[in-house]
Amino acid sequence: MPADTTLKRTESQYVGPDGQALPLRDRIGDWIFPPKGAERAPVDLSQRRIYILPTAAGLLFAMTLALMLIGSINYNLGLGYGLTFLLTGTGVVSMLHTWRNLAHLRLRPGKTEPVFAGDQARFTILVENPGRVTRHSVAIRFGEHRPTHFDVEAGSETKAQIVIPTQRRGVLRPGRFRIFGTYPLGLFYAWANVELDLSCLVYPAPETGDVALPEVHAVFGPGDATGIGEEDFAGLRNYRPGDSPRRIAWKTLARSDVFATKLFSGATGTQLWLDYAETPNSLGLEQRLSRMTRWVLDATQGGLRYGLRLPDREIEFGSGDAHQNQCLEALALYRATNR
Repeated sequence: MPADTTLKRTESQYVGPDGQALPLRDRIGDWIFPPKGAERAPVDLSQRRIYILPTAAGLLFAMTLALMLIGSINYNLGLGYGLTFLLTGTGVVSMLHTWRNLAHLRLRPGKTEPVFAGDQARFTILVENPGRVTRHSVAIRFGEHRPTHFDVEAGSETKAQIVIPTQRRGVLRPGRFRIFGTYPLGLFYAWANVELDLSCLVYPAPETGDVALPEVHAVFGPGDATGIGEEDFAGLRNYRPGDSPRRIAWKTLARSDVFATKLFSGATGTQLWLDYAETPNSLGLEQRLSRMTRWVLDATQGGLRYGLRLPDREIEFGSGDAHQNQCLEALALYRATNR
């Protein structure tokens, strides 16, 4: 089962996708408007979904208008009445425009590329404006992460990209987010809570340092003991102690000061199994998967054909980016449990 790191309740706290407790404001909001799961796209922000309250500046503005009205009544100031009512009308119109800035926007989930644990997941939300008026300074925020602000031109669609740091492998589901705005005067805060079917596949973080690939075995015909022929150049890999000096890529070393070993493919058939059983038992589960992730990346970079063996799955030989992604996905989901 994939590891779903969604918004969840732990004792008396709500925890976001990054493992941090959500603030009291959001906890109260979730209590009043409990999450209902992912919604079918597109999600239309109808008038019943948008809520609006005065901001701190809006409350100060209202207090100022009250004081102006009291002063005008006390001193019977005709101009004071006129200015007070003019500003009051401006505030009412501002509330309408703040609400209309979000009304009937349509939201759909976009494509999210896989990342490695520790990197930042970039979720894409497609925001469509079917109206005739441009929507200004719209923002989307997940939990306490930094909000993303954008404009949506009339009759067009824009991509809002939200960045969330990752901590562990599996499937990251950010859960519900808030779309909001204070345009045009900042006197009112309008918002709506939305949960789209967003997810990001998080690969194990590759082990750092010099990690040797497992032994390459020959499967038919005579050839080099390592199972690597001498006919066609197959790529480069990082130099490892014990490699023959004849196979060092001296030109690459001269250009970039990087030691690399040349790989060749020939008539001898070869097979490279990246086997979970060949990782040291002294390592924990995550460390063993991190080592296998490094193997997959190095084997792909070296142009090798390889297969992947996990205790519950086996992926046959292949090469290239598609095969690499298939292997990394298997590593990301291996023995991942719901959190």
